Amino acid sequence: MDNQEEKPIYDKPVIGITIGDVNGVGPEIIIKALSDTRLLNYIIPVVYGSTKVMAFYRKMLRANDFNYTQVKQPGRYSQKKANVVNCWEQMVEINVGQVTSEAGIAAFRGLEKAVEDLKEGLIDAIVTAPINKSNIQQENFNFAGHTEYLAERFESKDFLMMMVGEQLRVGVVTAHIPIKEVASTLTPELIKQKLKIMYSSLRKDFNIVKPKIAVLGLNPHAGDNGLLGDEEEQLIKPVIDAMKEKGMLIYGPYPADGFFGAGTYKNFDGIMAMYHDQGLTPFKVIEFESGVNYTAGLPMIRTSPDHGTGYNIAGKSIASEKSLKEAIYLARDIVYQRSDKKIEVSA
Repeated sequence: MDNQEEKPIYDKPVIGITIGDVNGVGPEIIIKALSDTRLLNYIIPVVYGSTKVMAFYRKMLRANDFNYTQVKQPGRYSQKKANVVNCWEQMVEINVGQVTSEAGIAAFRGLEKAVEDLKEGLIDAIVTAPINKSNIQQENFNFAGHTEYLAERFESKDFLMMMVGEQLRVGVVTAHIPIKEVASTLTPELIKQKLKIMYSSLRKDFNIVKPKIAVLGLNPHAGDNGLLGDEEEQLIKPVIDAMKEKGMLIYGPYPADGFFGAGTYKNFDGIMAMYHDQGLTPFKVIEFESGVNYTAGLPMIRTSPDHGTGYNIAGKSIASEKSLKEAIYLARDIVYQRSDKKIEVSA
């Protein structure tokens, strides 16, 4: 028997969860989320990090309800408790709430191992706990964040950072770039590319047959007919018109403040913002603690909570696990959606 034949077949999606920065809230929210044993009815969780780190935080948080087992053979997991893959052998000093180079190296090794296992078919999706985008930088990680790293590892140029919540889904045309570079980066081709990714993802991953998408303008008042900038007239409107002609339900450009302030977002399946804070600020106001970061357009499935490392609250047992749990459920649902399997109702 070869390894492929020996690999067990599970009746639930196997969801890999990377530990993130070990000095941040990652281990804590993972422990809290997986202490809810109802999750085990829907997924097989596999944590990529270290059993020693998990034991450290389990003791610190007095999380007696959290039970886990070490994965000793690739692809063979317990279905009754959380599984932990040891991604490094040496001791990693834990300095709760502090930025250290050791923690950055550990975060990368957890991510790297999860990607390897995903490529081997040992897990079905990845949920990434927060990293520090500074201390993780090294020879094999020279990226603005998870999204860009995963796009390169899976050889994909077409991807979109999309925030997903109960009330809205927001994508951004330009993500992790300085605000002074936004206008010069925008092109009709880029806007069209991102809209096509969102449209396809809403159909394939969210089962929306005819998605209705709103596009935000770049300038205040969406340019006010050219008085406050011409990007709407020159770059955005032509793309919207061209896609409408192909039968797509794409509208705009809308002034961002009024669009969110008046609740217009409730009328759309997806919203495309021009830059990071334009889309993520209202999203986090509306969906904070329950929002999920989803990387649309990739051949693999990756979600993450919509917050950062939270060094200021790490280890204090006050970090909320809600966004991580939503990220786990979303990853699971998309696994089923892409495999055409029936989705059971999440807990």
